[in-house]
Amino acid sequence: MANLKEVRTRISSVKSTRQITSAMKMVSAAKLRRAQDKIVKLRPYAGKLHELLVGISASIGEDGIRSSYAVDREPEKVLLIVVTSNRGLCGAFNSNVIKETARVISDNYSEQYREGRLWLMTVGKKGFDYFRKRNYQLFGDYSRLFDDLTFDSASEIAQKLMDIFLEAQFDRIDIIFNQFRNAAAQDLKHRRFLPVEKQEPEENGNDNFDYIFEPSRNEILLELIPKSLKVQFYSALLDSYVAEHGARMTAMHMATDNATEMINTLTLDYNKARQAAITSQILEVVSGAEALKG
Repeated sequence: MANLKEVRTRISSVKSTRQITSAMKMVSAAKLRRAQDKIVKLRPYAGKLHELLVGISASIGEDGIRSSYAVDREPEKVLLIVVTSNRGLCGAFNSNVIKETARVISDNYSEQYREGRLWLMTVGKKGFDYFRKRNYQLFGDYSRLFDDLTFDSASEIAQKLMDIFLEAQFDRIDIIFNQFRNAAAQDLKHRRFLPVEKQEPEENGNDNFDYIFEPSRNEILLELIPKSLKVQFYSALLDSYVAEHGARMTAMHMATDNATEMINTLTLDYNKARQAAITSQILEVVSGAEALKG
C-alpha cells in the first residue's frame, strides 16, 4: 500500500503542476494577442521608413551630402545590444540569443573583446545575469524597460545610443534579438544599428530608388535618420517582447501536454498496482479459509 500512496502523491503533484502551466499558457496567450497587434501594425510603417532611409542614404557622400550617423569608422570600440527576457520558462528563447552573441563576438569582434574594447548593453534580466557572472564589460542594464514598453521609453534609449555614437564613444553598435515569426517560431537576428548602412548598388547597375526631394535631400536626412533609428530600435524591442510571449505560450503548452501524458501513465500504474494489491488480498483470504477447513 505504501507504493499506492506514493503514486497517488505523484499524481496529485503533477496535476498541480499542470494547473500552473495551463494558467501560464493562457496568460501568455492573452499577452501575445495584445502585443502581436502592435507589431503587426508597426511593421509596415517601420519597413517603409527603413526603405526610404536606405534609398536616401544610397546617395550619402554625393553632392556634398553628409550624415554623422552614417560615418563608417574602423570598429575600434564596439557595443552589442543584447535583448533577452526578464523571466524564464520560455524554452530556448534566451539561450539562443546568448549563443548568437557569443558567436558574433567570436566571429566578428574577437580582437576587440580580447583587448577590452567591447561592451554589452543588456535589455532583459536573463542576459544581464548571464554576462555579469562571466565578467563581460556591461555598458548598462535596461531590464525594467519591458515593464512598460512604449515608443517614448524606447526612443530615449535610442537617442542616448545616437548621442554616444556621435561622441565617438563607440564606432559600431549592433543589436541581437529574436524577431517574431509566429507563436511557435522566432527568427534570431543580428543587425547593425549604427552607423547607418548604405545601399549597395545592384548587379545590373539600376537604382530602384527614384525620389523627388522637397525640401532638400540633406534636410530630409537630418529629420528622417533619427526618426528611423528610433522606430527600428522600438520595433526590435517589440519583436522580442512578442516573441517571448509566443515562446512561453508554446513551452507551457508542451509542458501541459507532457503533464497530461504523465498523469495518464501514473494513473495506469496506480490501477495496476491497486489491482495487484486486491488480488493479493483475495489470495490471502482464500488461503486462510482453506487452512481453517483443513
